[in-house]
Amino acid sequence: MVLVDLELQPFLLTSHQVWFRRKISAAFTPHLLLPPASNSEFTEMAWEGVIGAVDAARESKQQVVETEHLMKALLEQKDGLARRIFTKAGVDNSTLLEATNDFISLQPKVTGETSGPIVGSHLGSLLDKARKHKKEMGDSFVSVEHLLLAFPSDKRFGQQLFSNMNLSEKALKEAVQAVRGGQRVSDQNPEGKYEALEKYGNDLTELARRGKLDPVIGRDDEIRRCIQILSRRTKNNPVIIGEPGVGKTAIAEGLAQRIVRGDVPEPLLNRKVIFLITYCLSHVNSLVS
Repeated sequence: MVLVDLELQPFLLTSHQVWFRRKISAAFTPHLLLPPASNSEFTEMAWEGVIGAVDAARESKQQVVETEHLMKALLEQKDGLARRIFTKAGVDNSTLLEATNDFISLQPKVTGETSGPIVGSHLGSLLDKARKHKKEMGDSFVSVEHLLLAFPSDKRFGQQLFSNMNLSEKALKEAVQAVRGGQRVSDQNPEGKYEALEKYGNDLTELARRGKLDPVIGRDDEIRRCIQILSRRTKNNPVIIGEPGVGKTAIAEGLAQRIVRGDVPEPLLNRKVIFLITYCLSHVNSLVS
């Protein structure tokens, strides 16, 4: 392995591998060790994953930061987008993380003083692939889903991992599309906006489909009136007003049950009724205009 001094021989650097010989204090942030990537081109969650990859390599006493370290960092993000996408694809995140840790444990370790983690060629290639996915999807920043979509092309780790998990590239793309819901990455914090209704509301139609709702009795007129209003072409927003405990939620549940039974006009078939948890609105002000 040849170490290149940034200050003396910058012309020897490639787009995938840049090494620092300078001793860097632990107080400096890890992103100084990852020149092939800049936080200005990544979303906040994606950049946290890149930084987390450096930490994962350090914790494992491995000098080369590679794709397996990035996967570990993404899987360990609390309420992370990667976990939501894998869940949507039918993959168990705990099993995925265990397989990733097993792979990391097999990699060479270093002892003694080193110049700090360096970028592996496979990770550099994966970041380039993620940038291509960003461009193809018409996004402004590299997000977590772009990183995940690059893993099927990773011959070092990603291909074998997904093969062992029976996760195809097609299934991964479908999961990404389902979670994104047609949204575009136009700022550096888009991940929190994905599946906002699922995160901050309850799907009453799904609960009705699973038999989790009690039968609604004595509210036929109100439910029928809601259906009539919802079926209009204009002015189709019913508002149910009443004191707490008079049965407003029961009307919404009754509507959800009728949708599941197919006892609604065609425009309402296969629609969803979402019960928004209003006290969560303070956490999603950026989603409401």
